[in-house]
Amino acid sequence: MKAPVIASWFGRTAVEAPPDIASASLRSDRFRLEREGDWKRLGAILDRIEKRGLRRIADEDLVALPVLYRTAVSSLSVARETSLDADTLAYLEALVQRAWFQVYGPSQGFVRWLRGFILGGWSRAVRELWLDIAIALFVMVAGTVVGWLLVARDEAWFYRLFPGSMGDPRQPGASREQLLASLGHEEGAAGLAGFAAQLFSNNSGVCILAFALGFAFGIPSLLLLVHNMALLGVLLWLFHGQGLVVELAAWLSVHGTTELFGILLAGAAGLHIGRAMAFPGRLAVLDAAAAAGRRSAVVMVGVVIMMVVAALLEAFPRQLVEDTGSRFVIGGTMLVFWLAYFVLYRPAAPNAGLAGEART
Repeated sequence: MKAPVIASWFGRTAVEAPPDIASASLRSDRFRLEREGDWKRLGAILDRIEKRGLRRIADEDLVALPVLYRTAVSSLSVARETSLDADTLAYLEALVQRAWFQVYGPSQGFVRWLRGFILGGWSRAVRELWLDIAIALFVMVAGTVVGWLLVARDEAWFYRLFPGSMGDPRQPGASREQLLASLGHEEGAAGLAGFAAQLFSNNSGVCILAFALGFAFGIPSLLLLVHNMALLGVLLWLFHGQGLVVELAAWLSVHGTTELFGILLAGAAGLHIGRAMAFPGRLAVLDAAAAAGRRSAVVMVGVVIMMVVAALLEAFPRQLVEDTGSRFVIGGTMLVFWLAYFVLYRPAAPNAGLAGEART
């Protein structure tokens, strides 16, 4: 006696099945038919939300959405427990996943997120890392002093620390005129856009590396800060020998107040993760690292913005503005702006936070 012929409700070609498989398929069909109406309605609501957004959805559909979602979750649970057919299970899993994002997922778009990030989210994240910033600042100052002292004691350290190239006038023994000439740009305004892109790539690489190395308990991040700031100490020593420290400081301040601030935050973000791993407190190490990583990631998004600004300042105003006083004004203005934003600008935190608002 032949087994009954069963056709899948997903439209597959009918096949003959043994009695036990046929019985299971019939149970699956009855289960589907009893709940199929709710599933289809939920799918239709999700389609409209994904195409038109929430504002154009009827109130009764919005009210029904959480109920239909819980019904679909319950159906998925039953389908898994009773080993219903794979097609029904796959359909429910996809439906529940789509519904979850609409019920509990982020409710804000990129523009809204960016507005919340700039208008308080970034500054709050930076203030949460105040201890790591203080440690990183101390290390950066110490690195500058170490670079100066090393090359002052032995000029051979200059060539070990400073990545100069052939023809670079910034060398021990360079004249005052040669060093002054190095603070300009031969091409003027031409080619500065490409120069800005190159500077952004280099500066961002340093910041990302300082952040990424934080997972090794923050020690490599601090060493990277020491090395980079030792380069600054070497330059200060070199220009001090010709009485050009003020001119160098003005030249660096145009972009340096933004660039060094960004490097400081990147190092602090990496250190924050490493410190959380070394001293997790009551949390597990991975949980502590994950929590610190979320805070640090917000800071790093802002650091990338700072590197873009620093590259533009370094490529354009620093090269085109030659007056020492004007350079100090630009650099000082940027420093005041960043300090005011991170320290003084304290808008009330939204209840939902930066990650998005959950619908209930």
